[in-house]
Amino acid sequence: MSDNCTQTCSTCGVDCAERREPKSMLEEPHELSRVKKVIGVVSGKGGVGKSLVTSLLAVTMQRKGYNVAILDADITGPSIPKIFGITDKAIGNAMGLLPVKSLTGIDIMSVNLLIDNDSDPVLWRGPILAGAVKQFWTDVIWDDVDYMFIDMPPGTGDVPLTVFQSIPVDGIIIVISPQELVGMIVSKAVKMAQLMKVPVIGLAENMAYFNCPDCGQNHDIFGTSHVGRIAAQYGLEVLARLPVDPQLAELCDQGRIEEFKIDWLNEAADVLTRNEKMEVIK
Repeated sequence: MSDNCTQTCSTCGVDCAERREPKSMLEEPHELSRVKKVIGVVSGKGGVGKSLVTSLLAVTMQRKGYNVAILDADITGPSIPKIFGITDKAIGNAMGLLPVKSLTGIDIMSVNLLIDNDSDPVLWRGPILAGAVKQFWTDVIWDDVDYMFIDMPPGTGDVPLTVFQSIPVDGIIIVISPQELVGMIVSKAVKMAQLMKVPVIGLAENMAYFNCPDCGQNHDIFGTSHVGRIAAQYGLEVLARLPVDPQLAELCDQGRIEEFKIDWLNEAADVLTRNEKMEVIK
């Protein structure tokens, strides 16, 4: 050890025997949990359909025979229970907290499954929000999960940072919309993933077009798509382009998303199953 040691190995160039590697901030899951893959679903801004894509991904993977779970990390705007029509509350036992199962067996944990009234606002500051998400990983018993999808809040604040630092995320899917603004939004999400050394699996464009039932033509009602250019810019794959679909919107409002028959995210599911080792964008 150097006579001038500051005890801060990360900023020291001396190769001494007492050198310590930075301590990992990853949290261990519950001792009874078994989770194989964790996929974050993120967006740089709100209102692009991140929770919808998360839900459809979970439904698609469940149909392919995998055991699936959703960790709803959007604490202040939890919509996953509503989309799946879940009204039961989460319960616990002496060992830990148990997720609530959807009609088809998808394990779900959300703050709305813990509070008495679904419409009550969650008036918590950032550190408490982040702590709650961390507890969804450490205190909930996730039994035999092949794919866990984390529905992240928009942006790059406390909660996404906590997820990336505390939970071993295998990769993220970035949800975007057709507007020109998304170029900057995707840039922020990609750069955050780079900094946190989390692989970006690809892009999913929501509200990409509307297929008119009368003329059969696709209409770009939210503007011309830029997803191809943006994907090429970052060397990413376009996993799906989801149209505006009134039937899907109605099923989500009624809590019946598992009845939706169109598998727009089949290609995304195939990418997830073939990517055993996901690589960080350099």
